[in-house]
Amino acid sequence: MCERSTANADSSGSIYVFDPGSLTPAQLTGDACAICHAKWPRPRQPLGELPDGSEVFGCDECAGIVVAHNARTVRAHALAAH
Repeated sequence: MCERSTANADSSGSIYVFDPGSLTPAQLTGDACAICHAKWPRPRQPLGELPDGSEVFGCDECAGIVVAHNARTVRAHALAAH
């Protein structure tokens, strides 16, 4: 569905690039969460982007899951490097 981009190494957060072929038209236009397809309330949390640079949005719950996942990943990498 998406892959982590390493193109912008200066950013503090991870940027996920979503495959537009795996998203519905509603997800592509920001009318539905890119993860769970929820349409109401309208997704407002940026989750990543499409290859053309357009933002992909998610609901608050899915955005929280992505943030928690990123925090665990960063912590695991820091411990492995130590």
